[in-house]
Amino acid sequence: MSVVKNYLSLIKFSHTIFAMPFALIGFSLGIYKLATINLDLSQDIGIEDLLNRNPWVLLLLVVMCMVFARSAAMAFNRYLDRQFDAKNPRTAIREIPAGILKADSVLMFTIFCSVAFVATTWFINPLCFYLSPVALLVVLGYSFTKRFTALCHLVLGVGLSLAPIGAYLAVTGVFDWLPLLFSFTVICWVSGFDIIYALQDEEFDKNNQLHSIPAALGKVRALIVSRSLHMLSAGFVISAGLLGDFTFIYWIGVAVFVGMLVYQHSIVKPTDLRRVNIAFMTANGIASVVFAVFVITDIFFG
Repeated sequence: MSVVKNYLSLIKFSHTIFAMPFALIGFSLGIYKLATINLDLSQDIGIEDLLNRNPWVLLLLVVMCMVFARSAAMAFNRYLDRQFDAKNPRTAIREIPAGILKADSVLMFTIFCSVAFVATTWFINPLCFYLSPVALLVVLGYSFTKRFTALCHLVLGVGLSLAPIGAYLAVTGVFDWLPLLFSFTVICWVSGFDIIYALQDEEFDKNNQLHSIPAALGKVRALIVSRSLHMLSAGFVISAGLLGDFTFIYWIGVAVFVGMLVYQHSIVKPTDLRRVNIAFMTANGIASVVFAVFVITDIFFG
């Protein structure tokens, strides 16, 4: 059990709370879409076959894809950054630099999760299977970006934004604007709070030729960029509400989501980073989970 615990700590399994709720939103939108779609107009994309499948099995496959992809991405990030983590007092306690897990074992774990992700998509539908290498390229490629661009936060956002549209594709096999708006929401939301989290390593990044918005612009301007991204995220979530013609239930969720964005910016200051972890984990965890509960409730009961 200690080995399992070490790997769960390595991949920060608790951080699944950020993207998983949005994947469930995408999945719910897809199920609702199938319940209302005209099958006679959709034979070419195999909707009829999808409707005949057990939705709970499909949900399990979607969750498995999320877990495998995210585990591969986090493990690879820890493997690739192991030398930097060892130098940084904040990260020196992580599993590889602390000697809890061997680097080669983490790399093998990354490969296993990557293969498992692609294999799982094969059981969902052909489109997800064909797009799975692209998704892997994004989520694994993020780990390299801090070495050459301060836009690494946006790449992380893109990686997590695959959750809602990916889950929707798993159910329907087609793209649609509504789940895409939720993906745009995730891009700006995740990028914004990742900038806040990166404030802690501004000096370390500068001294080790690593790139980030705080290292490039300083804490004050970095927080302005983060705030701007979160304003865009709020705009996208409002646009999704208007496009989806949701009821008041959805808008309660929006109020909580936007409120948590405002809250995290109220407790993190350029000269006071003591509550960064509260802003990063607590505020954003509440934002994603509560928002998803209200959205999914609206989809099926609104």
